[in-house]
Amino acid sequence: MGGNRRASSGMVAPAKDQTRRRIERMEAEREERRRAMQDRRAERAAEEERNLKAGNPGDVDFIGLVRRWREEHGGSARPHGDSSSLGEHPKICICVRKRPVSDKERKKRDHDSVTCLHPTTTVHSAKLRVDGISKYLDNSSFRFDHSFDEASTTEDVYLHSTRPLVDFVCSGKGGRATVFAYGQTGSGKTFTMGGIQSMVAADLFDILHHGGGVSNSCTLEDTAVTVTFFEIYGGRIQDLLNERKRLKLLEDGKGEVVVAGLEEFGATTPDEFFSLVDVGNGKRTTHATEANDTSSRSHAICQILLRDKGTSRLRGKLSLVDLAGSERGTDTKSHNRQRRTESSEINTSLLALKECIRALDSGRGSARHVPYRASKLTLILKDCFTSKLARTTMIATVSPGASSADHTVNTLRYADRIKEKKVRDMSVTDQPVVKAPKRRSPTRNPRMQESSSSISPPGSIVRKSHRSIAEVEQEESLDDLEILHASLKDDNSEEESSDNGAAVAQLHRTVQALFEEEEDLLNLHMSIIQENAELLTEEGRLLQSVQGENIVDYDIDQYASRLGNILDKKTHMIRSLQEKLSSLRSQLKKEEELSKKVENLPEY
Repeated sequence: MGGNRRASSGMVAPAKDQTRRRIERMEAEREERRRAMQDRRAERAAEEERNLKAGNPGDVDFIGLVRRWREEHGGSARPHGDSSSLGEHPKICICVRKRPVSDKERKKRDHDSVTCLHPTTTVHSAKLRVDGISKYLDNSSFRFDHSFDEASTTEDVYLHSTRPLVDFVCSGKGGRATVFAYGQTGSGKTFTMGGIQSMVAADLFDILHHGGGVSNSCTLEDTAVTVTFFEIYGGRIQDLLNERKRLKLLEDGKGEVVVAGLEEFGATTPDEFFSLVDVGNGKRTTHATEANDTSSRSHAICQILLRDKGTSRLRGKLSLVDLAGSERGTDTKSHNRQRRTESSEINTSLLALKECIRALDSGRGSARHVPYRASKLTLILKDCFTSKLARTTMIATVSPGASSADHTVNTLRYADRIKEKKVRDMSVTDQPVVKAPKRRSPTRNPRMQESSSSISPPGSIVRKSHRSIAEVEQEESLDDLEILHASLKDDNSEEESSDNGAAVAQLHRTVQALFEEEEDLLNLHMSIIQENAELLTEEGRLLQSVQGENIVDYDIDQYASRLGNILDKKTHMIRSLQEKLSSLRSQLKKEEELSKKVENLPEY
């Protein structure tokens, strides 16, 4: 009876009521989750809108991770300090410049993934964990002499990287200074170099006008300023200030390397210098790539030479080198042979450049053999590496976009490795490189014209005392390539497969041989055309001697003998041309086969 009262009093809720409450609680929790999700979506949309207004569209999660990293590490940035003193400027100065996010990257929603906090540069590579959902950053940090962010101006870069070198070459002590701009196509490399060229001209003539403040420094009264501007493209050297005339690397009787036919143009004001630079930049070889519609595919070298007006002795030289775009692998693998061989040549020259700059700071002098002959770029600039009064600046330009992160890491790794002293020991004595240019001045300077007339044309130089580099130095070039790839193997011991490394080495050798075969064939073909024209003239005279008017008697034996000699010469010329053509075709076939074996070109 008591149990019935407890049941009727309702102290224990029916099962139906408990189920209802559980359902209500679940609905409340679901509604709470829905509101939280809506709040997160609204917050994410607001964050995305803020990113868009800030010019940094893209994945909100990755952008947030980068922002939090910057907030955590922002205090580590240091001021660049005063680099105006040459004594504080290093023998090798490595700088990095990050450009702003471009409109093209914004349209692709490519977020900013590079942070420059002087003196470090960090690449934030966006990654997914094994679950395919969780996001994280793989941060790769590098330390350099200077690291310039997107807010830095070209003037900032110039003042810390190049201005000390202008003072250096104007000191009148014969200094050799070189500034390289290196980076992926579209990273701001040519833009940076263009600004530096303009500032160099303004400061150079200002220093020469007022004097450098140092005894024996160069002045406009005793020093002539001349400019050369040429490019190295596909193994060819072309004068950009002289209708892209093809030049030759020759060796004179003293074993010195000469750029035959390269012309120097006088400049007495910054405006004259600017006009020469504009002409040269407008003549550069460009091609469209995946990275850019107008990619510079050549190494452009603008050299400013300070010569004594009385003796023409070189008192200083500043070389401004805008290197070809550094993209490789999938950017070039699917292209035709011209693009492939061009990319291989760029790859080889950048490898050689790294080793030569390393040697500049090695402190071992002649005890080190440096692979100058592995590329025409380093061979031409050899005196900039061998001189005791040599200074070098490398400006590595990088793109901020996340899609360029791999290329950016490769660029920074290349710049970082330049200061590693890993040049291989070999006691080989190398001769310095000199130029044998003709000089021509826009201002028609009488002294310059007189100097120009005293220099033999390239053809006469070849016939008299010079030998082709392709003939004389082929064995040394191959040895230097071996040194390059041995060093490359050391640098990439954990990254580069042995099979691909061997294929790359063989491809580099084949492409170098291909360029030499091409040059030889073109030269031979031109010579044969000229000689054939002379033979045609001789044939005409021969026919005239037996068929001309008033010719009654003639010596048929003499006619047959002379005609036989002419035909023998033609046969010999055709046979020689066919042999050269066959050799070139053999190299073309070899390059085709090797290009299929190479997975990708090395990361320098």
